[in-house]
Amino acid sequence: MRGLDAIDTVGVVGAGTMGSGIAQVATQSGYEVVLRDIEGDLVDEGIENLTEGLDRLVEKGTVSESEAERMRGRVTGTTDLADLADADLVVEAVVEDIDVKRDVFADLDEVTDDDVVLATNTSTLSITTIAAATDRPANVVGLHFMNPVPVMKGVEVVVGEKTDPAVVEFAHDFAEALGKETWEADDKPGFVTNRILMPWINEGIRAYDEGVAAREDIDRGMELGTNVPMGPLELADHIGLDVCLHASETLHEELGDRYKPAYLLKRKVEAGDLGKKTGRGFYEYE
Repeated sequence: MRGLDAIDTVGVVGAGTMGSGIAQVATQSGYEVVLRDIEGDLVDEGIENLTEGLDRLVEKGTVSESEAERMRGRVTGTTDLADLADADLVVEAVVEDIDVKRDVFADLDEVTDDDVVLATNTSTLSITTIAAATDRPANVVGLHFMNPVPVMKGVEVVVGEKTDPAVVEFAHDFAEALGKETWEADDKPGFVTNRILMPWINEGIRAYDEGVAAREDIDRGMELGTNVPMGPLELADHIGLDVCLHASETLHEELGDRYKPAYLLKRKVEAGDLGKKTGRGFYEYE
């Protein structure tokens, strides 16, 4: 395993919302970044999102235009996984599908040096199962960033069955080098965050569906009554209703009926109303 001082280039696999956000905070922290996705359009979109994130920092006065330009210049986009061969650390942020992730890790195991840590941004799936696709399970760890990555301070470090304690410590140190704060979870379904969050969101959806209160009052009640910054319906819209459904289905399969997805959540996903990203979920967005 390479120590934190030896990390110069960070590979990020998956240029979607999470991947581009991880790439942004990595370049902001001075790392060279190789951002990879399977299609050129997806890579371009990821870099565009990253650039917009840096532009917002300039508008806020957090960084200067010249600093943002240097940050953008440290990011290289590619569709070729082989371009991650020189990465000192790789963070995977592809679709939340165990077979896809295992395929990615098997390929990364071939492409990267044996001492490179491979981290997964999975929010619910087994680190141990993902790691078993490689010949280096001791060097595989969960680094679960929160969305939106550049804004949210928390990172969940998840320990697989064979993750080396030194790799766990490295994962904490790397997240902190990105300006984040960490907590640690064992490799059990949903870890800490989604194990608790998904039932909360689903119960908020059921309360709305059963007429307990209007959607605004459910969210306002939780915000004022429990001091959370966002109620369950608004938060579900921001996460993406499809993402919430997929996470809930995974937890339901692993942990039983207390994680059963709310009927209205399934209906909205089937209708294509996925939340903020489609302009309509429990609320409407421009």
